[in-house]
Amino acid sequence: MLDRGGNAVDAAVACAMALNVVEPWMCGLGGSGFLLVWLAKEKQARVVNFQGSLAQAIDPADYPLDPEEADSLMGYPGVRDQANVRGYGSITVPGAVAGLSAALADYGALSWAEVLAPTIALAERGLPVDWHATLQVGLAMDLLRRDPAAAAIYLPDGVPPQPETYCPLPALTATLKTLAAEGPESFYRGALAERVVADLQAGGSRIALDDLAHYAVEQHAPLSGRHRGADIHTAGDPSGGPRLLEMLTYVEEHLTPGKAVGPDTWTAYARGLDQAFATHKGKVGLVQQGGCTSHMSAVDGEGNMVALTYTLLNRFGSGVVLPQTGILMNNSVSYFDPRPGNPVSMSGGKRINSSNMCPTLATRDGEALFAVGASGANHIVPCTAQLTALLLDYGMTLEQAFHTPRIDASARGSVRADPAMGAAALAELGKVFELEVAQLMVFPKLYSCPSGVLRDADGVCWGAADKSSPVAGSAVAAPFTLESAVAESQGVRA
Repeated sequence: MLDRGGNAVDAAVACAMALNVVEPWMCGLGGSGFLLVWLAKEKQARVVNFQGSLAQAIDPADYPLDPEEADSLMGYPGVRDQANVRGYGSITVPGAVAGLSAALADYGALSWAEVLAPTIALAERGLPVDWHATLQVGLAMDLLRRDPAAAAIYLPDGVPPQPETYCPLPALTATLKTLAAEGPESFYRGALAERVVADLQAGGSRIALDDLAHYAVEQHAPLSGRHRGADIHTAGDPSGGPRLLEMLTYVEEHLTPGKAVGPDTWTAYARGLDQAFATHKGKVGLVQQGGCTSHMSAVDGEGNMVALTYTLLNRFGSGVVLPQTGILMNNSVSYFDPRPGNPVSMSGGKRINSSNMCPTLATRDGEALFAVGASGANHIVPCTAQLTALLLDYGMTLEQAFHTPRIDASARGSVRADPAMGAAALAELGKVFELEVAQLMVFPKLYSCPSGVLRDADGVCWGAADKSSPVAGSAVAAPFTLESAVAESQGVRA
């Protein structure tokens, strides 16, 4: 998109759409999230909130508590048949199409159809299967085999697909072409919307055509704070932003940074995170303990920046692929407490109002410094907050920050630390906290999976992604062709 004359918004939205094909277990048309943009000319940050909402006809009686079922990923009591976690009853009205298209229309430079074109080319080729895709499918086999349409795509012959193959996606490809030709509004009104709702209701969902037709994106100013002379912008109260800002406030008050990161750094970061998560738990009762998400950051030559996080919530969301459209759907009913009387309890039409997603931007004197964010459920805020702090507390480059070991702290009674930070730091943390020592690995992702961009004082743009993720990466402006994408992927595999 940058090569075609687009800006950071075009690039981020194109990437988000492409993930429908190449990382479907994390996010897609059936998901929701936040986009945070810095507009260089206007010197203004804006939030596009496209979180999903419950059906107007949602009935808490459909989700009776069952002590025989395990607690949900949010920590809420288990529900009979896990109806709020898997299957058609776990699906909320998805906001991804509305949110991404609204960001493109209001802040992008290219057309919806042009931004969708690479995704359609990828979809016609199919889902590329490598060892990491096989791992993701294998981890979700019990969920996927419950849904015939999902099993047909992801479990050919009843098992995960073999690496070095492609899974055909004919229904999703047709849907993407419809969206490109008829516009994003077709997802919420018209024939495509009717096919979506027909499949949902045939499976037992209470989502109706009116729920799609009345879905609305929310755009607003960010929730902002200050740290080391920089303005920090986040996606607002429903995001992880309040926790990030509270952590940074604590750190500024309790840490005087030296020339390098030391044991006192990690103690201050851990205390700040624990305090912030304790505050959050006091507001909503519990904190999400699992989930799968994608984050992307983008910057362009004009200084526009985007931090975009969106999700299906669980790995493969609800495990439901809508048969007529090929859309993999979220399981975001899990965000809501099945018990009445809480801020996050279920009610008709209610929007998701508590999330760990935490896209973040930093600016100073009207110029964007960096954009960061991460995937990884309850690990997202600790990761994003630490990267923000490291960049500002110690003046690190993006590469230095991304290669600095991290902790994970969320007021859970212990602190997890990467042993790469050294014996002195571990010893100091062990004096203050119950300590878990765990390496940064491909799986499980114990320290989140971040990506970020930075524009330095010379106007040079930098990008970085999680060093332990085999599917993360950074890209610069260059022509996109399907042939080059295939050649690069095969080169990586070789």
